[in-house]
Amino acid sequence: MIIRLIREEERMLLTEFIYEAIFQKDPGNLIPRTIIQDPSIWIYVDRFGETDHDHCLVAEVDDMIVGAVWVRCIHGFGHMDNDTPELAMSVYPQYRGIGIGTQLLEAMICFLKEKRYPQVSLSVDKENYATKMYLRAGFQMRDTNDQDHIMVLGLN
Repeated sequence: MIIRLIREEERMLLTEFIYEAIFQKDPGNLIPRTIIQDPSIWIYVDRFGETDHDHCLVAEVDDMIVGAVWVRCIHGFGHMDNDTPELAMSVYPQYRGIGIGTQLLEAMICFLKEKRYPQVSLSVDKENYATKMYLRAGFQMRDTNDQDHIMVLGLN
């Protein structure tokens, strides 16, 4: 597996990965893909790469991108403030559970530290098993609502 920066011509893949990032409680009754058109979700990928705070790493296996982690300074579900990038991440289902997500997350944390961001935030569904991965990486609960945990990781 190779972890690397996304290339400009690959950015359209983020529309696939934002759908994969949506926690699906019932695999037999998937949310329609059109959900990504909702403005609260589309903000994570809309015109990605146009600002200095848009950063994305991808995981490549056998010349195929199988996962992505990206950050943006947006008013998303895990918004902290205008200077804190919010993280989104997903791995294709057939590649989950083998450490790709953990390696992507660790690589993005290192990347953000090098860029001197003071912190990074995210929102994760309370039932999503990925919450354990975020806690292991050092993220802390900052807030919760009916559905999600809002988590923050200090990078200093």
